[in-house]
Amino acid sequence: MEFRIEEIEEMKMVGKVLKMSLVQNKTKELWKSFMSEMKDIKSIKGNDRYSLQVYPDMYFDSFNPNNEFQKYALVEVSNFDEIPIGMHTYILPSGKYAVFNYKGSSLDTSIFQYIYGTWLPSSAYILDNRPHFEKLGDKYVNNDPNSEEEIWIPIKNK
Repeated sequence: MEFRIEEIEEMKMVGKVLKMSLVQNKTKELWKSFMSEMKDIKSIKGNDRYSLQVYPDMYFDSFNPNNEFQKYALVEVSNFDEIPIGMHTYILPSGKYAVFNYKGSSLDTSIFQYIYGTWLPSSAYILDNRPHFEKLGDKYVNNDPNSEEEIWIPIKNK
């Protein structure tokens, strides 16, 4: 599996957020709502979209698919001057990430099983308590086996 380690600077983002769990997954609802209103966001930087998860402390220590987290559908913006009604601002903090290039359907969760179950335990890193996200570029097509995206996992040295 191809990956790289990358340090990012803080990013300003705008989008929608829903609380959900893996069992009560509302991703489709979130993105449908966001995509219908994305055109109203001013000062978008680039063409990428971001699917971002904010997990509570200890989420991975006592993993349970019923545990809730916040999921965002976002774009990066240059400023927060004009925020559409119903949208939220989010500041992604700076930090170190393991970035995995993934090609395949977003319904296939085996990549995450590999990252958290195989790669991370054998790496020189542990999870950092910052947001996890997927960067969805021009080659991303939802649920398509030829879709491409980047999976960003927050890390710090062991």
